[in-house]
Amino acid sequence: MDLRGQRVVVIGGTAGIGLAVAGGAAREGAEVVVASRRPESVEAALRVLPEGAEGRVLDASDEDAVRGFFDGIGGYDHLVYTAGGSLLLESVAGTDVMAARRFLDTRLWGAYLAVKYGAGSIRPGGSVVLTTGTAGHRPLPGSSVASALCGAMESLTRALAVELAPLRVNVVSPGVVRTELWRDLPEADREELYRSSAESLPVGRAGEPADVAEAYLYLMRGGYSTGSVVVVDGGGMLV
Repeated sequence: MDLRGQRVVVIGGTAGIGLAVAGGAAREGAEVVVASRRPESVEAALRVLPEGAEGRVLDASDEDAVRGFFDGIGGYDHLVYTAGGSLLLESVAGTDVMAARRFLDTRLWGAYLAVKYGAGSIRPGGSVVLTTGTAGHRPLPGSSVASALCGAMESLTRALAVELAPLRVNVVSPGVVRTELWRDLPEADREELYRSSAESLPVGRAGEPADVAEAYLYLMRGGYSTGSVVVVDGGGMLV
């Protein structure tokens, strides 16, 4: 099975894992629509995606904008949600609560809004694939907000899979991947994270966006998967 002739909407599809998902779907013959908050990111993505890809500017945390986006997009087959800026890593005592709320607005409530307004346009046999992370199971110091998000996304996925059935809803849980997620770390700290991950992981390297994109593509194709959490972490849960 492939995605030939299907239409895939990727919110957050202009960089990192989302861009890799969009590229993989397009190479399988899907019609791809990517959306991101920044116009320059949309333009950059369209320069590297296969011909025929479509780009839209969307603030995923703005309910009116999300409603309007789906009102104008028409029918499609798969919704992928990977939107979110850099990771929020702060101690509980040092956390700016407003920054934490903005973090959750995009990653949690943005996903919720996308499903709320986008599910009705998904054609029979289609799916939703959301994004979480392994911090919900393997939290680190300073990851309280990120860990809370990850737990919420897994629970939301299971609830939506039941409520929206037969529409399939799944979530991918990446480990350490070389993406913009870590961009706020100083470069030396970021490279040390990748190096230490490569040394500790059973696969012997940090992940790349294309590694994780395969899980999203599988879940779009896999008609018997719903309510699933697919972990792609190089074996990080084992060590």
